[in-house]
Amino acid sequence: MTNRLVNSTSAYLRQHADNPVDWFEWGDEAFARARELDRPIFLSVGYSACHWCHVMAHESFEDEALAAMVNERFVPVKVDREERPDVDALYMAATQLVSGHGGWPMTVFLTPDGSPFMAGTYYPPTDRAGHVGLERLLLAMDDAWRTQRATVEQHAQELSEGLLKETRFLDHLTSSPPIEPWAKINDALVDDLVARCDEDGGFGGAPKFPRPSYLEALLHRLDDPVVAAAAERSLAAMSERGLYDHVGGGFARYSVDAQWHVPHFEKMLSDQALLASVYLRADRAQGGHARWREVALDTLSFVVRELRTPSGYASSLDADSNGGEGLHITWTPDEVAEALRARGHDTLIDATCAYYGISPGGNFEGRSIPMLSRTDALSADQLVTVRAALYAARQERVPAGRDDKVILEWNAMFAAACAESRDPQLLEVASELLRSLSSSHRDERGWWRTQSKNARATAGDLAWLMEAQLSMFEASGDAQWLNAVRPLADELMAHYWDGPRPTPSSRDVGLGFWSTHDEVSDLPQRLKEIFDNATPSSHAVAATAFARAAMIMSSDDYRVVAERLVQLASSVVNQHPSAVPDLLRAWGFLSRGREIVIPGPRGELADLVALLFVPFSVLITGSEPASHHEFRERGLAYVCTHGVCQQPVARESELRLVLART
Repeated sequence: MTNRLVNSTSAYLRQHADNPVDWFEWGDEAFARARELDRPIFLSVGYSACHWCHVMAHESFEDEALAAMVNERFVPVKVDREERPDVDALYMAATQLVSGHGGWPMTVFLTPDGSPFMAGTYYPPTDRAGHVGLERLLLAMDDAWRTQRATVEQHAQELSEGLLKETRFLDHLTSSPPIEPWAKINDALVDDLVARCDEDGGFGGAPKFPRPSYLEALLHRLDDPVVAAAAERSLAAMSERGLYDHVGGGFARYSVDAQWHVPHFEKMLSDQALLASVYLRADRAQGGHARWREVALDTLSFVVRELRTPSGYASSLDADSNGGEGLHITWTPDEVAEALRARGHDTLIDATCAYYGISPGGNFEGRSIPMLSRTDALSADQLVTVRAALYAARQERVPAGRDDKVILEWNAMFAAACAESRDPQLLEVASELLRSLSSSHRDERGWWRTQSKNARATAGDLAWLMEAQLSMFEASGDAQWLNAVRPLADELMAHYWDGPRPTPSSRDVGLGFWSTHDEVSDLPQRLKEIFDNATPSSHAVAATAFARAAMIMSSDDYRVVAERLVQLASSVVNQHPSAVPDLLRAWGFLSRGREIVIPGPRGELADLVALLFVPFSVLITGSEPASHHEFRERGLAYVCTHGVCQQPVARESELRLVLART
């Protein structure tokens, strides 16, 4: 037996197609049924790679008795948070207000008009170890709905009012004071991060998440040995321990412990893109740190090799395979021996186990998560041989499930990372991807979040696409990428901007970007996103994209939009930069930005710039835009700040000096 999710375009929803729960997808049909039957909506939100989502599905949604209770007393709705991040964001805010924490699977009870009145995350079938059981919760919510309706509706109204303040936090700021100088704010952020960085690297206890934006903040203060040590410690621990896949490449989503030993094995495309970018910048900031560039390129190669689909790159790999968590990643000494013997490398078995810390007892459920334990055990050539053998053996295992949903935002992140690498093959990957997305994710109505074209692109989707196009222009000097930026900026302003558009003559108008397109009407509230989480907020990405576009195109129209976005949140940037580190990055482009203009085809001077860490700069080569190249000589480098240019230089040594003193 299957339910109506069997025809869904979402892999996560299809995973629930054989549940006895009579699931609806999010939309008018579900709300109409709830109104018709006068029942609450039982909303369950998760994603394909989520381990605990699978656990709750197996424990509760496959249970006939619990499913019957849900079907008889509620209207059950299942949502893929990656396909509908707006739905997820709204009800995650409710979950955090109700329970004080969030996570997935997310479980929310709604009135038939979509107002939440109770929310939580994972619920086992029955009461267990401090967790309320789903059975008891369902009975309580049904009883409250039938016998205490007025109380439920009042609570829903109060919670909706609280949500309005959370989801439109920007609109409720009482003032927008002048923003402090970038260096002052970044110093405060870095000092806070260094104080929070423990001996194992990273910023906080378990579960420990990589935070690329925090790491990038440290890169601006590497002249301070304490800051440099915190950055080195964090970058090393994340890439040398269990968070990183030493056989196949790429990063897990987070570590369940504070030492980065045991990962939550799922891999997200967004994490690969953002972490590869920060390792590339760390390589340049440290004057050519070969290990960091190797990690970045290995991560991007993993994506190309294992996540490619006909219309882009898949969103994730599952944490589970063959019915167990991490079975596709972990090893025993016997499995290592079998893999190496099969390929004629018997003599490297002991050294390989020593190198990766593969032991009889293991470090995870009797098996070993590879991490760099004895790096002197194998030579560089031996490591290449061993890694190829282990990877070939791993390809024979049952693979982790892959969600082939191609998310516009995350693919744009990946294209931007490939462009930043300046690697010729990866530049071609990015070029091919951006051309593909313009077909697979766009039609006559505009842009869509996934290739299925059933959810409108978010502001974050389009802002990241702007960022990717700008990065490709910097990497190539090809005007096609710059020409693609203008319609994206126009669409953002036309369909996502709140209020009057700021102009050079009227700067302090408008209230920023809504997260959703103005044609999206199936949510009780429209949202704005300002705080950075696992990925940068759409507010911050848009501010950075408009600031960079303004510098490259000499556009005051784009600059005032970026300035308005930063100014709207100035009180948060000034006082709580750790909540908005990516908006601080946008402020860096606006206040400290440098245009490096080298007219004509790319040459040695442009290649030098690509090797250096030049914060808040844009590189302009080729012949467009004409405003930057008029009256300037080919082959010379012009370094400009706010329209004031240094004397042009012709030699690499001279360019280094100019960049060092400006």
